[in-house]
Amino acid sequence: MNSVQSWRERLYIIIFQTDTQAGRRFDTALLLVILASLAVVMLDSIDGIHRQHAGLLAGIEWAFTLVFAIEYGLRLYCSPRPLRYAFSFFGLIDLLAILPGILALLYPDAQYLLIIRVMRMLRVFRVLKLSPYLRQANFLLTALRGSRQKIIVFFACISTMVIVFGTLMYVIEGPSHGFTSIPTGIYWAVVTLTTVGFGDITPKTPLGQAVATLVMITGYSIIAVPTGIFTAELASAMREETLQHACPVCRKANHEPQAAFCSRCGNPLFTRETPPQE
Repeated sequence: MNSVQSWRERLYIIIFQTDTQAGRRFDTALLLVILASLAVVMLDSIDGIHRQHAGLLAGIEWAFTLVFAIEYGLRLYCSPRPLRYAFSFFGLIDLLAILPGILALLYPDAQYLLIIRVMRMLRVFRVLKLSPYLRQANFLLTALRGSRQKIIVFFACISTMVIVFGTLMYVIEGPSHGFTSIPTGIYWAVVTLTTVGFGDITPKTPLGQAVATLVMITGYSIIAVPTGIFTAELASAMREETLQHACPVCRKANHEPQAAFCSRCGNPLFTRETPPQE
């Protein structure tokens, strides 16, 4: 019993932890297998390669699916809380890496769902010890939450504009010039306002060209608005983070980065070691 428990503990250290050399080797090998499986899926999507090597690629894919199934089973086996792992983020991703291979037996088109394995590359943050840098993503989430209402209002205004411009072009140009319906006019307005300009539908009349000019100028004027809103919120979030020096006595937060004493109680914000007496 002790030998089994010891084996499970060693297996847990290798699979779930990267502080040991064996754990780093396991995760590195797993990442290489994931990359290889993604390459096989991509190659199989090319029609010429699929016709010539369909059987070989299918066999390789089944080998990858078997490897991932064994790995998933080992994770459940050695995990102290198997259900907690199974319903965790990485546990669900690991399961989704196996299911498409099984579904491909019943539905051949399901094999392209195997591309979901790219999400397992998130484990590279553990291998490269980059997980502390994920903390910086909180700035982006805070900025998105702070600018959500402004961006919603902005897109509501843009939606109104494209509906108006699309309807105008349908009335002005008409079906004879390619504007066969109001949705088609709205599609043209979106393409023009975003300065993409596919050129599949173009105004022919002088009045239509004048409206198109107005749409293009408007597009250049407003294209940077959501970027500016998000950037302002991101700068605000980062500035608030730099001001989070809490007083260890009265717990007042939001002090200036250069502040050495609390603005409420006057106590030092940081404890300094007294230099040794000579």
